[in-house]
Order: sequence, then C-alpha cells, then structure tokens
Amino acid sequence: MKQLTAQGVVLARTEYGEADRIITFLTAQEGKVRVMAKGVRKPKSKLAGGIELFSISDITFIVGKKDLGTLVSTRLETHFGNIVKDIDRTMFGYDMLKILNKVLEDEGGEEYYDLLVDSLQALNTPGLPRELAEASFLLQLMRLLGHLPNFTNDARGGELHKDGQYQFSFDDMAFFAADNGPFHLNHLKLLRLLAHNPAATLQKVSGLTGYLHELAPLVKQMSKQYVVTF
Repeated sequence: MKQLTAQGVVLARTEYGEADRIITFLTAQEGKVRVMAKGVRKPKSKLAGGIELFSISDITFIVGKKDLGTLVSTRLETHFGNIVKDIDRTMFGYDMLKILNKVLEDEGGEEYYDLLVDSLQALNTPGLPRELAEASFLLQLMRLLGHLPNFTNDARGGELHKDGQYQFSFDDMAFFAADNGPFHLNHLKLLRLLAHNPAATLQKVSGLTGYLHELAPLVKQMSKQYVVTF
C-alpha cells in the first residue's frame, strides 16, 4: 500500500456511516484527494483536529485502488479563524471551496492550492476589503482555467484609450466603447492587476475601494458566465 504525506485544505466533508467522513482535500503536492476518515466523528478521534474548514493541515493517507484513499493522520498547521467571525466572509469562504471542488479534476495543480491559501489568508485579514479578496480569487481562477476576458483590447481588437468609456460584452468577453459607459481605463487596469496578483499585494492601490464597489457585480457575473454558477 502506497502511503503519501501532503499539505492540504479541506474542500468538502461528507458524512458516511455512523462515525466516518469522506474528506476532499486540495493539496499542493497531490492535487485533489478524496479520503475516508474512519471514526472521525467519534469524540476522541485523533483525526478530527486536522479536518477543520478554513485551515491548512499536514495529512498522511494511503492511496486507494480507485479514487478513495484512507486518511492515516492529520496535524493542523494553520487555522484562519477570523473568517467565521464575519458572515459575509464565511459565506464567500464556503463559495470558494464549493467552486474549486466543482471545477477541479483530480490533477488540480499547485497553482490552485496557492490561490486558495492566498484567498483564505485575505479573507482572514480584517483590514483587507472582502470585495478585494473575492474579486482577486474569481479573476485569478478564471485566468488559471483559461476563461479570462480580454482586458487589454476592445471587442474589435482596438486599443483602449485612457479617456474612453466602456461597457462589457459577455458574448465577446471584452469591453467595447459606449457613450456613458460605466467603466474607464482605471477599472480595466485594476481588473488586470486582480487577475495576476494576490489580494494582499493590492491593498494600497489608489482609489481601490471605489473601483472595487463598481467592479464587484461585473466580476461575479463574469464568474457565473465563464466558470461556475454558485
């Protein structure tokens, strides 16, 4: 039997039988892993401490013959406890886990694990705007999945001008010039930054709060259109 050790974040937990759970982890080393945690719902289970949501844990598991392994040991490394102190941050935290569990195949790579950890750290930081953590996660995920809209040229391939006003076309996955359009070049610059940088690195961007408030509904709609409905 092959035994592996990895660092992982719980994506999903499913009750099984009287005392067991099936746990889905996203790991840096092994991608998406599903394991049976035997007896984990018993009061004195040694596995229970390392399968908390919004946490990073060191896990050891036996690889199964099919797609379900067996969890051998867990050790909690980091718990992002501030997330559950705010209902909106908690709900988006759940959304992140559900989205990644749905869109990732078993071979989901290290870049997805890094994105999840960075996003959990952002949600866990009280002074960091929740909308920043959300927009950064959704846009980076779109980029990794190959569904990032065009934020450099307009729908016809033309250059975006600093004095222009723009609207977004979901059919073309790009912006187009529009009189009285709600977006301008600074919005598009921020979208590019969000798609390629962790939220924590963008806190000091000039005018961030106002731009985020205006972009948040668009980013969420993009994710529903191109990634997954949640």
